[in-house]
Amino acid sequence: MPSLADFTVRAIAWAREHRDSHIPIVAVAGRTVVGMAWLAITARVPAPFSEARLSGDLQSCFVLPNHRGQGIGRRLAETVLAETRRHGLEHVTVHASPQSVPVYERSGFSHQRELLWAAVSDQ
Repeated sequence: MPSLADFTVRAIAWAREHRDSHIPIVAVAGRTVVGMAWLAITARVPAPFSEARLSGDLQSCFVLPNHRGQGIGRRLAETVLAETRRHGLEHVTVHASPQSVPVYERSGFSHQRELLWAAVSDQ
């Protein structure tokens, strides 16, 4: 397992390489980042009603354990939704752990019958 310092260097490089498709959102308490979420924006295939189509995916929403239960995760998710509207995205998805589903529901996400999932790897 790489050290935290090594991972940090690689994560910063990744964020710079993907700055056109991934928007970082952070929660700060004092001078410390206590939470984060990413909005990944994906171009969609053109349709007769709209040639420029975009969708989003909320990724890696995380709040430090000692800051959970304060509404930070909900506010991060709400900020992601505000960014989707600002960028004119058609919709945004999130792959949630069972314990985080209520947080996303309180933020404005809902279950959709039309959204299906297929696991394609063992990871």
